[in-house]
Amino acid sequence: MPRQPSSLSLMPSLRLLLGGASLVLALGAQAHSVETANGLVEVPESPERIVTLYEGALDAALATGRLPVAAVTTRGGDGVARYIESHLEAEHPGAELAIVGVVREINLEAVLALRPDLILAAPQLSAEQYALLSRIAPTVVPTTRPLAADNWEAEARLFGEALGQADAMEAAIAEVHERSAALAEALEEADGLGSANLIRWMPQGPMVMSERLFTSGLIAEAGLDLSDAGLVRYGVVHSDTLSLESLSRLDGDWLFLATLNEEGQEALDAARRSPAFARLPAVAADRVVPVDGQLWTSANGPLAALAILEELEAALLP
Repeated sequence: MPRQPSSLSLMPSLRLLLGGASLVLALGAQAHSVETANGLVEVPESPERIVTLYEGALDAALATGRLPVAAVTTRGGDGVARYIESHLEAEHPGAELAIVGVVREINLEAVLALRPDLILAAPQLSAEQYALLSRIAPTVVPTTRPLAADNWEAEARLFGEALGQADAMEAAIAEVHERSAALAEALEEADGLGSANLIRWMPQGPMVMSERLFTSGLIAEAGLDLSDAGLVRYGVVHSDTLSLESLSRLDGDWLFLATLNEEGQEALDAARRSPAFARLPAVAADRVVPVDGQLWTSANGPLAALAILEELEAALLP
């Protein structure tokens, strides 16, 4: 994918287009204000052409029944995440989303060409990118928060408010908590509770995921005692790449192993043949659960939560 210019001075054609676009896109009908990382932003009451530049924003829009016109690629892929593809096939058959870059490298010309009336972006969006995007359409950026398992709820509520779908978003969030509570009750009745670890396996080796991640919170809410074994620094998403010997600190009853692509799967297949891996309690008890890293270690939002809980239930209550 071509690298994006870093400033307006390097994009004369885009600068000229933006000069006219702001006038055209300002001719909206009713609007309302939402509080964002960049202060109050006026957004259309009923946006019709929504561009999502963050996987959590795409998930949130779809969870409220809104179909964006564009998205960014998922980590480790060249399109949207597989769980999103499944949702689109079920709820919006034949729908195709334009891909306008990756979360850290947006194709601004492609966004402009889609003539959005609302842009939903990531908390990590740079001030420079915001300055450009906000001239194309109202751009909603969540406030950056310290890493916490429930951050997704605040982000989803903001996106729901921006979409004019606050009630639908509350219902979607409530469904997640109802589903996790039901799973926790079922696991307790089946004596299936215990401890767990979550790992992302990359080509260069394994990384333990933080206890404060979105998925970690769901696993804990379902009743499992999830631990990062003290291998993850506070406020960091995952550990450094670990040696197989370092994995001996993972003593969970269950081990959820996420891979993002074929290279990660090949590295995991090789690790399975090592004595250090075989000695892990979860491996010895045959309680290793392979999972999709695009969903379990990169996604967030109501739809991702329900998909993870469904896979948890299938693994723990076969």
